[in-house]
Formats: sequence, structure tokens, C-alpha cells
Amino acid sequence: MKFTFSDLTSSLPTSGSLVLPVLAERTLTPAGTDLDGKTGGTLTRAMAANKFSGKADEVLTIVAPGGVDLDHIVLVGLGKPEQVTDLILQDAGGAIVAALGKNAAEASVVVEQAAGVALEPSAMAAEIAFGALLRSYRFDKYRTKEKPEAKPALQAVSLLTKGADAAEKLFADREAVASGVFLTRDVVSEPANILYPRTLADRCLELSDLGVEVEVLDQGQMAKLGMGALLGVAQGSVREPYLVVMKYDGAPEAADKRPVAFVGKGVTFDTGGISIKPAAGMEDMKWDMGGAGVVLGLMKALAARKAKVNAVGVVGLVENMPSGSAQRPGDIVTSLSGQTIEVLNTDAEGRLVLADALWFTQDTFKPTAMVNLATLTGAVIVALGTEHAGLFSNDDALSEQLTAAGRKVGEKLWRMPLNEAYDKAINSDAADVKNIAGSRDAGSIIGAQFLQRFVNNVPWAHLDIAGVTWSKKDAGTIPKGATSFGVRLLDRYVADVYEG
Repeated sequence: MKFTFSDLTSSLPTSGSLVLPVLAERTLTPAGTDLDGKTGGTLTRAMAANKFSGKADEVLTIVAPGGVDLDHIVLVGLGKPEQVTDLILQDAGGAIVAALGKNAAEASVVVEQAAGVALEPSAMAAEIAFGALLRSYRFDKYRTKEKPEAKPALQAVSLLTKGADAAEKLFADREAVASGVFLTRDVVSEPANILYPRTLADRCLELSDLGVEVEVLDQGQMAKLGMGALLGVAQGSVREPYLVVMKYDGAPEAADKRPVAFVGKGVTFDTGGISIKPAAGMEDMKWDMGGAGVVLGLMKALAARKAKVNAVGVVGLVENMPSGSAQRPGDIVTSLSGQTIEVLNTDAEGRLVLADALWFTQDTFKPTAMVNLATLTGAVIVALGTEHAGLFSNDDALSEQLTAAGRKVGEKLWRMPLNEAYDKAINSDAADVKNIAGSRDAGSIIGAQFLQRFVNNVPWAHLDIAGVTWSKKDAGTIPKGATSFGVRLLDRYVADVYEG
């Protein structure tokens, strides 16, 4: 979809679809008021007839009245002026795409200064365009017989506002972030016969074009290092595992050159291994690499917008399959840290992958902070549903920074506890640690306690994104499917903490 920004003049477009923001209590902006007068109060009557009040979640599409050379007029509610935020505007952009996506080839959005709204029109226009771009995403590469009328018609959106050059500049950074969001959505959406450890590693290598240094460690290199936990998960599959390291040095002059690190679980398909999952719903396990997908998308976003930060992304890529060579319940493996792990359940595999990836990251790069993402437990969905990701951390400041960043971009976190009582539950009689507690109690916390044993006191946070990686319905700026939850959150975290 193409976005353009033009300075608003007294004459409005005379073709296509026209979008007009409306504030609470049916308050039209000057352009809307003018058009309403020219059409004999058409907009006012339409709002009243459809009980449209201008709330932030409302959209009203009107077939243009006679005498107006437009196809549609779309009214998009923004709510009370003092409550208009960037998130409200982004959702408005998403609503425009949802309303016009199949009905119009082009749309013009008029963005004017409104009394009581703190944001400048240029900033408002950039946010609306950003939301529209995010909502326009489709994963349709495998649809060969889709009817033309089912495909999106909307190809171009023009933002008409004061300060168009400033709006365009603001949008450029947001467009860079969207490129990372879309990369994450792409890889998470791919089926497991197309996306497996080698092909996902290849997608990581493509970041070299943006100046990211990418290194791929193969099975032999990981074995030589001693990554027995990660390799144990992979041994049942014919797909070889990989550990990929992505380094972005955007702040070479920084006094502290240590990077911030992001680590992702990349289980490209998870059958559960010998502890096999039920058949129903197993197809969803193609997105068990969601954490790695977020790290990949984040690294692209940072590089694309030339973020002034030194960052490293590490992803452990494996496929967890049952076979004659698969890891068995009761096996004991030696992790990169030297700690031995009793594997009581082969379906608690993500924590084994992350154990080696986390230890490798902290030992190799000595990061200022380390954040891992993983679709780690179904238990976090029981606890938090699909509204929040679970946040676990050994550092209060880091926890607060991530929560604040998530709140700003609409990717909400909820902090869960860690303590010694939970940690004792994974002491093993046969090894240093076991990968499950042996009961259903506190499943998400137990997974996080296991990971904490491999961070070596580095400021660390674990985001359990199992409930927020995939959406079963359209919402705001997120079309049904892969959400990319975490890309925008961590990009904002970097901007606030390392660039602010």
C-alpha cells in the first residue's frame, strides 16, 4: 500500500473516498463541517440515524450524496479531544483499511488541528498512516484461487494535513518498524514444511543487507561448544538445528559498548517429541518459533530505522519431533553452562533451547540487559488469556521499563512472581535441575524459574508470549493471524532506554 502526504488546502479531493475524523459528541473538524454544510447536513443526519457519536471505536461509511464527486465518505471516531493518543490514531488508521479495504482503490484522509487535541496534525497523520499500514498486512502467498472481490482493493492512502513534510519524516521511522513487524508476521505464518531451522536461518542472513552482522552456528559447532540442552531437543528430527547470532552496532561511539541482548525460542515445529501432543490443534505449533520471529523482526526494525544502539539478537532454531533417535523422558543432558538437566517431559523443550542460548549470550557478549521471548507455556494462557504476555524478571528497573514500553505501543505485559520456593520445585534427584516440576501448579512460573538458572545474574526478563503470538480475529492494527507482539514493544524499549 502506498502512502503520500500533502499539505491541506481549501479544496478537498473530488474523487475516490474521503475520510474525516470526528471527535466525541459528533464534533466535526473544519473540513467536515464545511462538507456537511455543502451537502445540506448529510453528515449530521447520517451520524444521528446510525447512532454514531464519534467514540474512538466507531466508524461510519456513507455513500457520497448527489452533487459530490466522491465514492464514499468515511467518518472515523477519535473520542474526547484530551484523550486522543497515538494508539487511538493508529487504530483509526486500521479502521480505515477495514472499512474501505475491499470497496475503494484510493482514500484521502483529512487531518486537521482540533481544539483540545495535544498532538500536532503532522504527528496525527503519521500515526494514522502507521496504523493503516499495519492493518493492511496479508499473508496470502498460498491462495491460488481467491476471487478478485475477496482481495483488497485499497492501494493508496493520501494524508492531507498541515506540515506534510514533517508527517512524512515521522512516518519513515514508523515504516521501518512496520518492515520488522511484517517480517515477523511472515515467518510466524509460514508452514513448517517451508520454514524450518535452515530456512529460518537463511531469513536471518538476509539482514546482512541492512548492515547486521549475522553468524550461523551449525550442529557441529554447537556440539563442540557443549550445547547439549539445545541439541537434545533437535536430535529426533531430520532437520539440523542452528544457533543464529545477529549483531547490530548502531552506537559505535557509546561509552559503554556492551550490547542489549534479545534471545528467541525458535522451535519451528513442536510435536512435543516422545511426550507427544494431542492431534487436535497441533497445526498451531508451526508458530512455536514466535519468539525467534520477534527477535528477527526487531533486529530488522532497529537496523532499518538506524537506531542508535548496540544490540545483539540470538535465536536457537530446532524442530522437536518423535523418532527412534529422539530424546526420551528421563534422559539427562549437559547444558553449555555445565549444569546437568533431567528431561522429564520432552514437550517442555523451549526452555532447553533457551538454556543454552541464554548462557551463550551472556557469556559471549556480557550484555547490559537480556530479554528473551518464547511461546513457552500454555499455562500463561490460562493465567492471562490473550490480553497480556507474562513478564518474569530478576530486575525491577528492567521490568518497569518493559512494562512502560508495552503500555505505550499497546502490547501489554503483566509481571509474574519468581522466588526460591518455586525454584526448589525443579531441583532434581538425579541431576542439577529438571525441566518440569512434576505437577500442573504454576506452570509458567516454573518455566521462568528454569530459565533464570541460565542467566548468570545479568539483568534479565522473560516474556512468555504464548497467548499473544497469534490472533483468531481482526483487531485494531492487527489482522487475524500472526501478531508480531514484541517487535514494537522492544523497539520502544530501545528508543526510550538506550536512545532517549
